[in-house]
Amino acid sequence: VIDLRSLQLLGFEALVRWQHPVHGLVQPDEFIPIAEETGLISLIDNWVFNQACQQLIEWKKRFPDYESLKMSVNISAYDLYQSDLIEVIDELLNRTGLAGDSIILEITESILIEDIDQTVDLLNQLSSRKIQTCIDDFGTGYSSLSYLHSLPVQSLKVDRSFVSQMQVGNRNYQVVNSIIALGHQLDLIIVAEGIESQWHLQQLQQLNCQLGQGYFFSRPLTADAASSLLDAHKSISDSRQRL
Repeated sequence: VIDLRSLQLLGFEALVRWQHPVHGLVQPDEFIPIAEETGLISLIDNWVFNQACQQLIEWKKRFPDYESLKMSVNISAYDLYQSDLIEVIDELLNRTGLAGDSIILEITESILIEDIDQTVDLLNQLSSRKIQTCIDDFGTGYSSLSYLHSLPVQSLKVDRSFVSQMQVGNRNYQVVNSIIALGHQLDLIIVAEGIESQWHLQQLQQLNCQLGQGYFFSRPLTADAASSLLDAHKSISDSRQRL
């Protein structure tokens, strides 16, 4: 996740892949729906959450200049309304010593408004722990603007389907422009997915989009490759300071 104004690396989004011994690399759209149907999604989410937080702690220790680095983790509908979600998060934070403000939970908008009262209560509990919440894939599902202003969220993520198909003046461009403008009005941070070219970056900068991610910056990386990326960014920063 990149600051589109300074082009500084701010964090990562944790993605899950399944390295199957027979079928090779299996993408999440193939196994996540089955995991949700069978109830195994909670075990997968908990494992991803733990791995992501442990990795973030390791990076913060290894790269002191990235003390403010954040990790975004997706949370499913199944987990969002589990009665022990806050207990699971508290246990993880206490066990790892990770600060809540290092974590961003990404939740799709359709899930958030299924039970608005319960959602607001849950998000307030997360906010009290300084955990940020991001509405993921904003604009792709059922959007209720009447609820948006009452949800204690900190950011909106513009879906890649809009960003990757942007052309000046077309509908996707207008949708992106409108979401960014709406976010500014509500004092929310806007994150654009699907940035694949210099042109995408320039257009989003002109629209005052704060953050972004996509193949233009990097394809998904293993933890080791991401560590090398952090090391490279640090080396560039050190060189600039010496100059």
